[in-house]
Amino acid sequence: MSFEEDMEEMESAEDFMQYFELDYEPSVVHVNRLHILQRFHDYLQKAGDEMPENEPAKRAVYSKLLMRAYQDFVESDAQTEKVFKVFAMGELSQTAFVSLSDIKT
Repeated sequence: MSFEEDMEEMESAEDFMQYFELDYEPSVVHVNRLHILQRFHDYLQKAGDEMPENEPAKRAVYSKLLMRAYQDFVESDAQTEKVFKVFAMGELSQTAFVSLSDIKT
């Protein structure tokens, strides 16, 4: 299988961590798996045009970025990192006033 095919076959954060032979704490991945994968995806998108073409170099960059995404959640947490929009929305003032007269029909 090609590198791209391998990437398409993986489903979990654990799959990626094992594929790249990275040391990780299962409890950190278990709690943050979606956040880690989303952060990994974000880092890959940022790398974009700078991604090497040859497979060994590409694998090295992927491995480095996955470890970086994982480390973000070793050193922090999902609420602090705000990977998903729902966490970022919490910072916005969401206070709304609805008077009783607005509710009455």
